[in-house]
Amino acid sequence: MTDQRSPLPVKKYLLSLEPCAHGGLIRKSSQSYGIPESEILDASASLNPFGTPFEQPCPELDLQELLMTGIEKMEQYPDNRYLEYRKAAAGFTGMGITYENIIPGNGSTEIIRLVAECVIAEGDIVLIPRPTFSEYEMQCRVMGAQIRYVDQEEIFDLADEILDEAKMIFVCNPNNPTGKLHLKQRIGELAHRCAAHRTILFVDEAFIELADPEQTVADLVEENDYLFIQRSLTKAFAIPGIRMGFGIASSKFACVLNNARLSWNMGCIADTVATALLNMEGGVNSKYLQDSRDFIAQEREFLMGKLSRRGFRPAESSVNYIFVDISELSLNSSELAERMASHGVLIRDCSSFQDIGKDYIRIAIRNRQENERIASTIRQVIYEWGREQAKMQLEENIKAATDCGRMGSNTECDYYPCHFKGQDCTFCFCPFYPCEDTRTGGSWVESSSGGQVWSCLNCNIVHEERIVDELLQVFTAEGLSEESIRKAWKNVMEKNL
Repeated sequence: MTDQRSPLPVKKYLLSLEPCAHGGLIRKSSQSYGIPESEILDASASLNPFGTPFEQPCPELDLQELLMTGIEKMEQYPDNRYLEYRKAAAGFTGMGITYENIIPGNGSTEIIRLVAECVIAEGDIVLIPRPTFSEYEMQCRVMGAQIRYVDQEEIFDLADEILDEAKMIFVCNPNNPTGKLHLKQRIGELAHRCAAHRTILFVDEAFIELADPEQTVADLVEENDYLFIQRSLTKAFAIPGIRMGFGIASSKFACVLNNARLSWNMGCIADTVATALLNMEGGVNSKYLQDSRDFIAQEREFLMGKLSRRGFRPAESSVNYIFVDISELSLNSSELAERMASHGVLIRDCSSFQDIGKDYIRIAIRNRQENERIASTIRQVIYEWGREQAKMQLEENIKAATDCGRMGSNTECDYYPCHFKGQDCTFCFCPFYPCEDTRTGGSWVESSSGGQVWSCLNCNIVHEERIVDELLQVFTAEGLSEESIRKAWKNVMEKNL
């Protein structure tokens, strides 16, 4: 008889499990690129760019005082009912929610794990819209779920047969990483359908306080045992190091989850700090969160304008991050993220989101100075990469020209003729760029993303056959180097300008 047991004392399907990729890897990037942590700008983790409530005059919260209060409780176990925290979370949410609807949690991931543990049996089907937060899939796979992907656009049009088969479906609202916010009415209609098919609808509202809290469906939970809502305080209050969040469900569903959760899933400091934040006057409409939403909207518009450049297509966003399609850029998302990191700016490579490929990045909105740094670093990275690609193409063309002579007109190029009909395209990538010599016809022009760039649009000289022949005499004899470029400029260009 063949032994089918795992070589390790774990469930066999866990052997192929890989951890999720996340942003916020400041220490790892510091070690990889030799950049001090204090000099790294993290636009890969989507936190409130307005700053923490402790940095604002309103509310009047003293972090040190709260930490000391929490530390005073270190020598005793937390009250695992977390009644004060749950009451504060209910008041923060509003919508008729009571403490009996609240499940405290040690951040989003633990809450997802709790629901998966209590709901998913091995072999159950879970629907994951893509692209979306990777932890849904991760935590359900730990329970042995079968994952079925659906496109984000299909969420509200799923066939009855699909819902009948599914144990649970996840909807992130607003969605991570795309930033799209679904209206309350549509989520409510889906919740009603899910209940009819006995499919749990898990709505992740981790970013809703930074988008539009009016679109929450929290008021629907008491009448729907198949609706679960997740909230994460670390995003809205920009304190990811203190793990805290909560779930919202019907009192019956919440009671079971509270009985099943780890007895002390929040420590005394997280409990103390989170309770104070949730008791902030005004709840989701406190002055701090209203100011945060206004700040995000202003900076999002600014950064969207900076990102709207050739090769970048930012998607409309409702929240504090922007999903950008870079499929028209020759750099892929992994290469771009790596090059940005080498300059001390972290962005999110979205290739880990349900295998959507390497055409998308996510950039967190920061304050004005930091957003300008993000934009200028993107310009610098693309310029450096372009120079590298140009050099490679030049070297290939010069090598080919050694045997065959000038390349001639490239009539198959999408941009031909970019200068004049009949131009020679050997030096499509000019070895002298940016020469900054207006005698060539080149000039400084305003960039769509701000600042000025050198434009060669009106420079024709390096495409004239006689000039190309003279330049090739230098480069085929001496190769492409800084010295040969200086020599070619002096002996050929200067003589003909």
